[in-house]
Amino acid sequence: MLYNYSFANRKRDLSDVMSTVIKDEPRFISNFRMASDAASAKHEYLEDQLTGRGITASAADNGVLTLTSGDAAKLKSGTLVALKDNPALFRVNTVTANSAALELVAANGSEYSGAGDLPENGGTFIIVSTPMNEGTSNGDGEENYHLASAQWNATQIFRKEIVLSGTALAVNLYGNADNQLNRQTAFALADLARDLNRVALFGRRVEATLNTRGEAGGLYFFGTQSGVPVIDAGKSTLDSFLINDAAQAILGEGGDPMQILCSPGQARVISNEYRDRIQILRSDDRRGAYVAVIVNEINGRGMTIMADPDMPDNDAWVLDTGCFAIANLAGRGITDMDATPNGFDGIRRVAIGELTFEFRNVRQRCCRIKNLLGSAEAISALRNA
Repeated sequence: MLYNYSFANRKRDLSDVMSTVIKDEPRFISNFRMASDAASAKHEYLEDQLTGRGITASAADNGVLTLTSGDAAKLKSGTLVALKDNPALFRVNTVTANSAALELVAANGSEYSGAGDLPENGGTFIIVSTPMNEGTSNGDGEENYHLASAQWNATQIFRKEIVLSGTALAVNLYGNADNQLNRQTAFALADLARDLNRVALFGRRVEATLNTRGEAGGLYFFGTQSGVPVIDAGKSTLDSFLINDAAQAILGEGGDPMQILCSPGQARVISNEYRDRIQILRSDDRRGAYVAVIVNEINGRGMTIMADPDMPDNDAWVLDTGCFAIANLAGRGITDMDATPNGFDGIRRVAIGELTFEFRNVRQRCCRIKNLLGSAEAISALRNA
């Protein structure tokens, strides 16, 4: 080696530094907490046990609701439900794979005199509670407990080169070789964080084989699968109605909407509507990611607007950020080591690691708002209004 530095023959663990870089990165990737290490390149994990607090019936016939199998699984014999926007209380008598028979137990001042009065086209019901008998054990449908399902993602290898030429070392602009390498390592990790952000958004899930490179799936891969809530904006402007509809869809599935993910242009559109109610976070010393907090009109809690420049301008997501985590393959967290070939005029190190992303309960924690009016056109219309 032509040039010496203090950690020339050391392998450095950069996992903790990378976690800090990710947390401070003003993009979607900052939502991802560190999870337990992955045991294999096909990383399997259990989703959280979230039970939806609402059901949607496609039809009602003399008190018998027609349901999807997923909604029917949320009910037990004795569960109390109420039709949305109506105080009447109904009890579930029997549940099958795709239906539930109700009876009216309290009119509560409504116009209903029985379950047969329910609208034929069904409707949306909220789950009130499931009262239990004293000392129950597998009674009143108690045996229909919710089992956590398994999900998986593939690990992906990331690599960044850190190179200082002999000329750069001789100039000594940023101090000795140690300081210059640490400076370039910081730039490499910031670049890696931006790569991770784009994979976390747009990556596809590909399990590694002898002839195939492993690829980690991202939000669009998991969040556009069947059963994940989606709202078609129909080329309309992003507004509080669309946001609250998405938040309600997440709440109905048992999630907790915390964040609006969108492009910087769409963040300007939202901020214009909420300009008299927006809360700028005083602790923020950067702009771009955490623009503001707005109050969710569905449950009264704050939702953060995250403006990510990598987001497509015609999309927005309402998210429960408990969905996201990063898992390093065991023993394969981000490290850097010397890779200087003999006779090379300078110093070369390589930062390399293998990791994947966890998306837990996407169907209950994410809702896509698609087909939005472009932000430039929406802002132009707002200016001329």
